[in-house]
Amino acid sequence: MEAMVQKSKSIQKLAEALQDADAVVVGAGAGLSASAGFGYSGQRFTRWCEPWEKKYDVHDFYSAGFYPFSTLEEFWGLWSASILANRYECGVGEVYVQLRALLEGKDYFVLTTNVDHQFQRAGFDKKRLFYTQGDYGLFQCSKPCCQETYDNEQMVRAMHSSIEDTAISSELIPLCPHCGGPLTTNLRCDGTFVQDEGWYQASDRYSDFLRRHKGLKVLFLELGVGFNTPGIIKYPFWQMTSRNSKALFATVNSGEAICHPTIEHRSIVIDGDIAQVVSSLLELREEKVQ
Repeated sequence: MEAMVQKSKSIQKLAEALQDADAVVVGAGAGLSASAGFGYSGQRFTRWCEPWEKKYDVHDFYSAGFYPFSTLEEFWGLWSASILANRYECGVGEVYVQLRALLEGKDYFVLTTNVDHQFQRAGFDKKRLFYTQGDYGLFQCSKPCCQETYDNEQMVRAMHSSIEDTAISSELIPLCPHCGGPLTTNLRCDGTFVQDEGWYQASDRYSDFLRRHKGLKVLFLELGVGFNTPGIIKYPFWQMTSRNSKALFATVNSGEAICHPTIEHRSIVIDGDIAQVVSSLLELREEKVQ
């Protein structure tokens, strides 16, 4: 009971922080999409990838994506299913829609390591988003011979439709239009990740947003960020909060909600389901309006 009361107080405190902030910087990790119902394992994985699960003993999208397939036909069989499941056929997570409503009227920016395009699908302003780790909806040269990316929906759907057993048709293997080599996913997993013109434009907009709000009441709101890549969101948020005496840090996560001890007095830590917390925040705001 005491934990529930404390959680309720923390949610109330976060609601007040959102209202008072001059700007909100959202840092979103995999936990946000998990809260939206887009888990990477279990029935959802089996539904899309059962042939590969049985044949290769892989049980989640993440590990399956790193499986050393012996042919590009099988590689793209798995990846076309994975991209469809996580980018084109997954719908829009309600927590994303509610988060957009929660930020309505606020000066905000979103920094995310997620690659599933959920923010744009939920109606967020594209110019207020920075996808640092890539996008399931883009391909790049595997070498890479150039710093370009390519929209992939038509290629992905064609590959998936051609699957027999676990492999696509050979003639549908996507090739780079410049060097003729194989294309691959535009996801950061090694030093070949392509940061195209759009990536740098988004990076510049994020830097400009931080510059324009330096020294103001900024709420750094971390949602579903773990310790897989803490140097992208978590550590910078802690550092920027520490440097700005008017800033607050808030984190919402299930099982991994922590803050640095040096900013504990200016932090709101909520261990819980993000979707439930965002829904509660919306309810509190509506009650205040009424």
